[in-house]
Amino acid sequence: MEKMRRLPDTELEMMLVLWEAEEEVPRSYFDQRLKEKNWSINTINTYLSRLEKKGFLSCEKRGKMNFYRPAVGREEYLAFESRSVLDRLYGSSVKRFVTALYQDKRLDEDQLGELEELLEELKRRD
Repeated sequence: MEKMRRLPDTELEMMLVLWEAEEEVPRSYFDQRLKEKNWSINTINTYLSRLEKKGFLSCEKRGKMNFYRPAVGREEYLAFESRSVLDRLYGSSVKRFVTALYQDKRLDEDQLGELEELLEELKRRD
């Protein structure tokens, strides 16, 4: 795969559905899981094709059916995306990111406690 890059929201939705499956899935799986989007068959096929070209999934044809499996794991992509957001929006500063969440009242006392516990656990790992 070439250098990983951010996915557009629609393609990310496709990958989230695929990662959720935790196994390879037939093409029809996407129709069922994305029914509420009212995307046409051609739209879904286009997104799947783009994701395959970008190296995010692989497709295997068996008879008349295509089966899809992730080529990039959810955790791998989330780590990349998290780093990308941190770099682009917060100048690589975790402190600025957490401060922004706290000032915006997005972190409550329980979450701050969880964050403290995580930091202690990470310190013990090293």
